[in-house]
Amino acid sequence: MSRTLSLLAAIALITTARAQDTYYPPTVGTTWDTIDPASLGWCTDELPALLDFLESSNSKAFIVLKDGRIVIEEYFGTFTADSSWYWASAGKSLTAFLVGIAQHQGQLDIDEPSSTYLGEGWTSCTPEQEAAITIRNQLTMTTGLDDSSGQFECTDPECLTYLTDPGTRWSYYNAPYTLLDGVLTGATGQNLNSYIFTNLTAATGISGLFVQVEYNNVFFSKARSMARFGLLAMDQGNWNGTPILTDTDYFTAMTTSSQALNPAYGYLWWLNGQESYLLPGVELQLPGPLMPDAPLDAYSAMGKNGQIINVSPSTGLVVVRMGNLPDGLFVPNVYNNEIWQYLNAVICTATAVPSIASVAAAVSPNPTIGPVRLADAPEHGPVELLSSDGRVTALTVRNGTLDLGSYTPGLYTIRYANLEGRIRSERILLVGPGR
Repeated sequence: MSRTLSLLAAIALITTARAQDTYYPPTVGTTWDTIDPASLGWCTDELPALLDFLESSNSKAFIVLKDGRIVIEEYFGTFTADSSWYWASAGKSLTAFLVGIAQHQGQLDIDEPSSTYLGEGWTSCTPEQEAAITIRNQLTMTTGLDDSSGQFECTDPECLTYLTDPGTRWSYYNAPYTLLDGVLTGATGQNLNSYIFTNLTAATGISGLFVQVEYNNVFFSKARSMARFGLLAMDQGNWNGTPILTDTDYFTAMTTSSQALNPAYGYLWWLNGQESYLLPGVELQLPGPLMPDAPLDAYSAMGKNGQIINVSPSTGLVVVRMGNLPDGLFVPNVYNNEIWQYLNAVICTATAVPSIASVAAAVSPNPTIGPVRLADAPEHGPVELLSSDGRVTALTVRNGTLDLGSYTPGLYTIRYANLEGRIRSERILLVGPGR
């Protein structure tokens, strides 16, 4: 505990010192100060490899800010600085920010039942079960609603049924999150776009629109608005000396572990540097940080197909990526970590936790028809099996061996923590009849 407090105190001191030299672009227009990466001592000869990786993985926009100034800004294909793109689930972090503003304004309390603003009967639970679900549960993915039907987006009451008591299970369930939009509109009396314009656009220049796509409200903006939001988050909700999210306790809770079930999740933000994490669809604690090659203090907004905002106060970095689904294997934190690997080479000094590294695993045989042996794996430890379409399956090693014979042939990635606590990762080709 004392080590954690010391780390937080050190980050706070670094953030305070940096805030005095942080640049904020004007709220109107396209002016934005830039800085040459070479002047920062960065290894610019490594930049082409980073940009090639981004282009080959279907990126549309990539921005890196250092203390608010643009160090890298690249657009790919026909995409330009004036093009708009969707945030997908990265918009969850924006919603959490808006909830914090509404609470400070006295329009809601996150410990109130969600039904206060959604009305009774927004689920198919009993009145007692429904009344136990709070706005905080929606923010932390701990509503206890049943996500086993596969109706992940459906917000109709018949789709929202009781599974367990709120706060006892973490599950990345989109539908209860989506209904936070209803909480905000019910509490503030404004629609989402009006509320953003009033509370963010005028003061920070963050612009964009929520657009309803089936059950979801999806935020669309230019890449620079993503970068503006990251800069606002890096300065703990302040913009050029003006508090935008003035509830510092809420901001701290939003960007630190919100519950013990998944330490790597705050209020709709993903957190690096925790001892373990859960991923969507995986009810198994995976050891180590979410992104071993990213800064320890980074918190991230991450969405479908690699919509990413990374914020690291200790390094003064904001990293934005917009684009389509990368080719091959895609799991958001794995792809994000790959970006950091290339970016670390450009920065020259690794930003990651030095005691934990991602190294090639010895997996044999490869290719395989089923059984594989994992080098120095715990005899009965957890393993991530990542398929090429982005699905994650939690498995358990049995005497250092996995049997993949029941899985469909194809390319997979196996990730696990070895006996020394290092994260090992290797792609493997599964051949044979499969299922």
